[in-house]
Amino acid sequence: MHAATLNALASFPDQLAAFYAEVPRGYESFVPDSWDGVPSEALSPLAQLCHVRDIEIDGYHVRLRRTLDEDRPLLASIDTDALAIERDYAHADAAQALAAFRVAREQTLALLRRIEPPHWERTAVFEGYGALTLRSLVHYLASHDQQHLAGLQWLLGKIDAARAASAVS
Repeated sequence: MHAATLNALASFPDQLAAFYAEVPRGYESFVPDSWDGVPSEALSPLAQLCHVRDIEIDGYHVRLRRTLDEDRPLLASIDTDALAIERDYAHADAAQALAAFRVAREQTLALLRRIEPPHWERTAVFEGYGALTLRSLVHYLASHDQQHLAGLQWLLGKIDAARAASAVS
């Protein structure tokens, strides 16, 4: 696996925490009037944290292990909206979600560091993405991280605009 991708995966928890720390108090569950243009799933800042945690554990941990252990498994997509309701993202504790995500990401990185070169070519079929290799799956995980950093930045822009509009009114 490319060092740049592994480094990006390793640095993401700190970036996520830093971006979330920019969310003004009282705006943790902010949702804009329109989600047009959002570069990630349409989730509040707090729900973004919970989603990233759950996708790491229930999504990528399972997908990585199955790709390593099974012959060309079908990897399920996860219904984000259903999970947000089921796990009550709106009332989650941000510090707990971030801490659980950090542990999960360390587990992901520990697994990736143990993978032998030939295993990077193992294949699977990912629902919504199609055929891929284990390496592809790791790139998709890194891409997912970047989408959520962009999503938090986008939300910070919407929060700032909403605050400015309410100050003018």
